[in-house]
Amino acid sequence: MEFTVIDYSIFALLLVLSSAIGLFYALSGNRQRTVQEFLLANRNMSFLPVALSLLATFQSAVAILGVPAEIYRFGTEYWFLGCSYFLGLLIPAHIFIPIFYRLHITSTYEYLELRFNKTVRVFGTVTFIFQMVIYMGVVLYAPALALNAVTGFDLWSAVLTIGLVCTLYTTLGGLKAVIWTDVFQTLVMFAGQLAVIVVGARRVGGMARIWHLAEEEGRISGIDLDPDPFERHTFWTLSMGGVFMMLSLYGVNQAQVQRYLSARSEWEAKLSCYAVFPCQQIVLCLSCLTGLVMFVYDREHPLAPAQRPKSSDQLVLYFVMDVLRDLPGLPGLFVACLFSGALSTISSAFNSLATVTMEDLVSPCCPGLSESRATLLSKLLALGYGLLCLGMAYVSSMLGPVLQAAISIFGMVGGPLLGLFCLGIFFPCANSTGAVVGLLAGLAMAFWVGIGSLLQSMGAAGEPSPPNSTLLPTADNLTTTLATTLLTPMLASQSPTGLQKFYNLSYMWYSAHNSTTVILVGLLVSLLTGECRTAAVDPRTIYPVLPRLLCCLPPKYRQKLCCGVAFPDQDSDHTDTVMKSNGMANGLVPPGSGQREQEGEGQGYISMGGAPEYSLQETSF
Repeated sequence: MEFTVIDYSIFALLLVLSSAIGLFYALSGNRQRTVQEFLLANRNMSFLPVALSLLATFQSAVAILGVPAEIYRFGTEYWFLGCSYFLGLLIPAHIFIPIFYRLHITSTYEYLELRFNKTVRVFGTVTFIFQMVIYMGVVLYAPALALNAVTGFDLWSAVLTIGLVCTLYTTLGGLKAVIWTDVFQTLVMFAGQLAVIVVGARRVGGMARIWHLAEEEGRISGIDLDPDPFERHTFWTLSMGGVFMMLSLYGVNQAQVQRYLSARSEWEAKLSCYAVFPCQQIVLCLSCLTGLVMFVYDREHPLAPAQRPKSSDQLVLYFVMDVLRDLPGLPGLFVACLFSGALSTISSAFNSLATVTMEDLVSPCCPGLSESRATLLSKLLALGYGLLCLGMAYVSSMLGPVLQAAISIFGMVGGPLLGLFCLGIFFPCANSTGAVVGLLAGLAMAFWVGIGSLLQSMGAAGEPSPPNSTLLPTADNLTTTLATTLLTPMLASQSPTGLQKFYNLSYMWYSAHNSTTVILVGLLVSLLTGECRTAAVDPRTIYPVLPRLLCCLPPKYRQKLCCGVAFPDQDSDHTDTVMKSNGMANGLVPPGSGQREQEGEGQGYISMGGAPEYSLQETSF
């Protein structure tokens, strides 16, 4: 199984075009001379490229390898994850995007300072940096290792080439280059998966026959309504637990929020979130159909024992190299698809890390930086994180099986960060002490459960296979850990009890469990240390969820549910009265909010750190 010249050419074309996009935006327009252009694409992007970039950011090579292998081995139960996409994207569109966009922030963690204080902002930023630095090296190294194991493609040549190309176009072209390369790479991913499905289906008699044979073999799963959170995949685990996972990705993750903020208007930002929904369904459908085609093709065209893959995450590449072996160029197209997933994820990580480092750590310490120096420093930060990614890829090669823990970190950290933002947005009584303690408690819980599950799974004899599945020998290489961590349970010995059973909590509930821990601990600590002075809370940082849910109550009761936060009245023209009740009419502004009052023809306006002014009526809920 080797690449032809055509395959290498197609793979090289992906890298050349990605670099060309970065060079184009580096040499056109304002040539990335301002921080606004480099980090936020001048806030002038339309909804469609933003939507495709949102899709590509977390459609990594891990998912392209792992989801078909999951369907091949365990059936179509995973397909029900698509049920979580509706709420997982609707809630960000109507709650998170309006708040972040109207605050006119650059880093998501600026919100934490506006809502709590600078300490909470720094804690959130450092947590995010830790999450992404660990993850991006693995995302780069894993597909290169899988490709090396199957095709003999030189491992470190692939790692260095992908890493350097990604660093080049991210550093030169900024967010605009990242978004447009994401669009191009998304199309490549669609093309690669479609090619495999079409050719594979034709060779086994069409999709109708594939579905029929898969149903006979028990691969078409029914709806399992078991509510047990320790069951690996059930309808409730995937549809409800998946909502929290989606919120941690599309609601508060800097890589995604930064794309919302690059849209030219709040409506375009919302529209991009709506557009992701059908795209996500298509991507999930293609991955699941690939798994079914793999299953039937393997039954009718089995590989020789010496050619069998050594781990489950190599199944897709073995299948692709076999089914496309007579069609030069198509294996190269699929490999380009695989590395497009890696490129889109890594470039988003570089750009978002440069943004939070610049906005949350550097700018507050160096307030006198000129625009040109700030832009240059932002580019150097993106370059530095690119080189750090290559270093993390090398570290990944040395860790071996411990990398299962490194991959788990991405999921374990996302839940506590989601809980921190939900604590601030939905609970006006929460204070900064509660936020910090809640975040630390959520991280402690996340690592306790995650690492406990990891150690328990490493102590197990091996991965059990479902009935009628192709038995795969247990492998101790890196790539085995990828699909295992993201798409298979942390398995333990038979009939676990006590803490061992607790460690068997389905990975789909991790975000829900950890975010709930942050909220509960944060509220408890806030009550014990003295509730936040709600009169000093900026109403734009709060979403009045209880007044909205209980909208049928009389106004005086709904006002009590606001916990003393004076929300502007959309239906009232008495803006001055609202401002006085919020302590702003006399120049009293919430401590640490960074607001200043300006007069504007009889109407009060507030401004956020030099951002364009917005009236209170415009930002009312």
